[in-house]
Amino acid sequence: MTLRVLLVDDHEIMRQGLRLLLEKNSDMEVVGEANDGLKAIELAKELEPDVVVMDVNMPGVDGADATRRIVSSRPDTRIVALSMHSKKGFIIEMLKAGASGYVLKENAFPELVNAITTVMGNEIYLSSKITRIVVDDYVQDRVGGDSSKNMLTDRESEVLKLVGDGNSSKEIALQLDLSVKTIDACRRRIMSKLDIDSVAELVKYAIREGLTSLEA
Repeated sequence: MTLRVLLVDDHEIMRQGLRLLLEKNSDMEVVGEANDGLKAIELAKELEPDVVVMDVNMPGVDGADATRRIVSSRPDTRIVALSMHSKKGFIIEMLKAGASGYVLKENAFPELVNAITTVMGNEIYLSSKITRIVVDDYVQDRVGGDSSKNMLTDRESEVLKLVGDGNSSKEIALQLDLSVKTIDACRRRIMSKLDIDSVAELVKYAIREGLTSLEA
């Protein structure tokens, strides 16, 4: 049986390279390409691929949202996340969205064919570096070590929840009777501890961890 593959990446050169790689295998056929999440959703419905190789970071609809929507409408389609990021937040978000594999772009060419074969066998495929991150995080949670939640002080956890609820620094400062400068400094410490680069990702983290009533 020939596996039908949809490639999703906002860089054309990356898609071209992956197409050449996959089409060297007689049992794999690239049936389409998309440069953003919205197009990926449309093509997944139209082309009915067996596997979607999904870039994580894209403008507009990102990889996690596209994965969630594709898996919801086509539960038999397997998603292999492809990313330059090895941060835990990206990994967990893609796996929770329904991805069956996570491959780093630096390892894409030697690993992608194996990843596709693995997920089509109803198994999970993670790059070795990703596996170490996931296992280390699991072990830390089991022993009560430096998991992200344990790393935060009570005040930082409180600020994180309020950020997740959509409050601005000024609104949080008013609620906690603190200065805006203090709240901004607290937020920066939280982002540093959680290895998060933006407020948007901080909000997503709060939602994923159930620290807010907002829905993803």
